[in-house]
Amino acid sequence: DTLWDLAIAEVEKRENPDDDDVKPGEVWEKSILFMGNKNGGKTTIILRCLEREESPKPTLALEYTFGRRARRHNTPKDVAHFWELGGGTSLVELIRIPITSHNIRSFAVVLVLDLSKPDELWTTMESLLQVTRNHVNKILTKLEKTNPEVAAEIKQRMWNDMQRDHPDYALVDPFPIPLVIIGSKYDIFHEFDSEMRKIISKTLRFVSHYYGASLVFTSKSEALLLKARALINHLAFGYDKSKSVSVDPSKPLFIPAGLDSMSQIGPPPASDSDLGKMRANTPLELWKKVFQKTFPPKRFCDLQDTKDPAQDIQYAEYEVDVMRAQKNQELEQYKRNSSKSWKEMDFDSD
Repeated sequence: DTLWDLAIAEVEKRENPDDDDVKPGEVWEKSILFMGNKNGGKTTIILRCLEREESPKPTLALEYTFGRRARRHNTPKDVAHFWELGGGTSLVELIRIPITSHNIRSFAVVLVLDLSKPDELWTTMESLLQVTRNHVNKILTKLEKTNPEVAAEIKQRMWNDMQRDHPDYALVDPFPIPLVIIGSKYDIFHEFDSEMRKIISKTLRFVSHYYGASLVFTSKSEALLLKARALINHLAFGYDKSKSVSVDPSKPLFIPAGLDSMSQIGPPPASDSDLGKMRANTPLELWKKVFQKTFPPKRFCDLQDTKDPAQDIQYAEYEVDVMRAQKNQELEQYKRNSSKSWKEMDFDSD
């Protein structure tokens, strides 16, 4: 290695220290992206984790805040960067901003799913996790060429919570970076029919176990928020991860990654005859079909429901708005001219 290569490696090590290699006096930085249903409680969870007494406000697009904690007395404070994606699934492409090759080693995702809206649950979960996974995999593919050691380390970490002797080792497909799934609004969910609760709980247990994620149900209850906060603090500040487990469907679920199993979860909640009629290429696809048979996905468009900040009165700026109106007129004129030009083009019939 050249002196320049060694310098780059040292800077990267300081910016993204390994959890196990942080020396006393050093500061580490972690980043967490919160995403999920609109109005699902993401902001409330973040504020509670940061111990901030603020009233949550609607999230516009992608918002950022941070927290600082000292591991021990008289030591420098570690920093956790909190990103929050608003708009449900409509703005998912914005995940490219916070998740980069520079911080991928210290990045984690928290997916907040609104338990009170089961007809939106699978669609939201699938869309957000799929786009995030594709983006992370692209970063890893590039790292395999530029920094293969880091890429190999990240891929190995995917399996940290799943021991090789675990009976499901060959049946799961861990998410490429640490993942926590939070089922919010448990207080409303608790009023559902017991059979509905059972189906939702079993499905989320399967999905979490399949992706190597931790699962916790929460609400505005202080006790439940503390459990979610414990998992998030583990990701953000390296606090010890709880080993307690709660899998009783009549109570809020709390299952740290790697502590569940397919045998305990059981088969998809459907009759043998129904399962036999369902064509699926993977276990995940089978669970999807079973879940959506009970809870048909709601036909909705997040994009239409998302309010345009440019139309919000509280952000009004006269000069900017005048210029924006002018540019909008120019764009419409350009579209009309382009349409005319296209129609007047003479295509050869050959």
